[in-house]
Amino acid sequence: MTAATYIGSRTFSTTPTAQTPPAAGEVQIAVSYTGLCGTDLHIFHGDMDARVGVPAIIGHEMSGVIASLGEGVTGWAVGQAVTVMPTLSCGSCAACTRGHGHICHKLDFIGIDSDGSMQSSWNVPADVVVALPEGLALDEAALIEPTAVAVHDVRRARLVAGEFVVVIGGGPVGQLIASVALRRGARVVLVELDPARRALAKESGINAIDPREQNLLDLVMQETDGAGADVAFEVSGAAAGVNSAVDVLTTRGRLVMVAIHPKPKEIDLHRFFWRELEMFGARLYQREDFEEAVKLVAIGAIPARRLISRVVGLHDVEQGFLALESGGAMKVLVDCRPVAGAMS
Repeated sequence: MTAATYIGSRTFSTTPTAQTPPAAGEVQIAVSYTGLCGTDLHIFHGDMDARVGVPAIIGHEMSGVIASLGEGVTGWAVGQAVTVMPTLSCGSCAACTRGHGHICHKLDFIGIDSDGSMQSSWNVPADVVVALPEGLALDEAALIEPTAVAVHDVRRARLVAGEFVVVIGGGPVGQLIASVALRRGARVVLVELDPARRALAKESGINAIDPREQNLLDLVMQETDGAGADVAFEVSGAAAGVNSAVDVLTTRGRLVMVAIHPKPKEIDLHRFFWRELEMFGARLYQREDFEEAVKLVAIGAIPARRLISRVVGLHDVEQGFLALESGGAMKVLVDCRPVAGAMS
């Protein structure tokens, strides 16, 4: 078994290790692909060492095939294509007892708080395994987890067909949110500074604009007869993004905070008061979101193939992170199969 192990800021070590059989209640997955996300990039930079510990095997956006079953595991078959919903809840905290186990106060986010999928063979509890439909390409299936994030974000917004939506930030999650919203029958404009990301969005049928060239507020008012947007998703993580999202909202509009803002930012609370706006946090996903994401990727409603910019091998994980860091890639996948070489 081979794993890419994080050993400190900007450094991974890839070495063969002994393969452990799955314990009772576990499934062993031969991992095919692992996607790199923004949180993984923070880990790469050394910003999360206190949480992940060192050394650590990270990764939580994945696809693979069942290799073996632990004692007592039923309902699964060796050779079955699967992904993993990487959350383990305690079941007893205030969040769990209220039915919100996805934001458990003691959540084990697999791939951050415990060993993840950046390895050729991975043992996980059977409860977190999610079946994939026959014929779904495993590289595209690695985008199911971020798609589940987008599905949850849109569900949090209580979005209905015909509403006008503004998405601030055109990275992978922003584009996935826009695609899910379009699927729900919304009218969508995506705001993104990077021309390559805008071009990619347009290829997927998303109306994408550069706010330096086209005034966002003017556009929204023109498209809504002066009312404003029903929903704004803040996915940029920038203060300007927050301000723009609030400015475009209509009376009783809804703001969904998707990006992680580690430092407090100013926000126009008077506008919230004056227009009776609502703001929602959207952190992870629930099982229904994950299952919906599987369906959307499987039927091609999500531009999974277009979002994959590069694939690297386990020995080249650092190069994958550098591609993300440079802004020159959307979604980078790590090919975790032991006999597969790196591709680009």
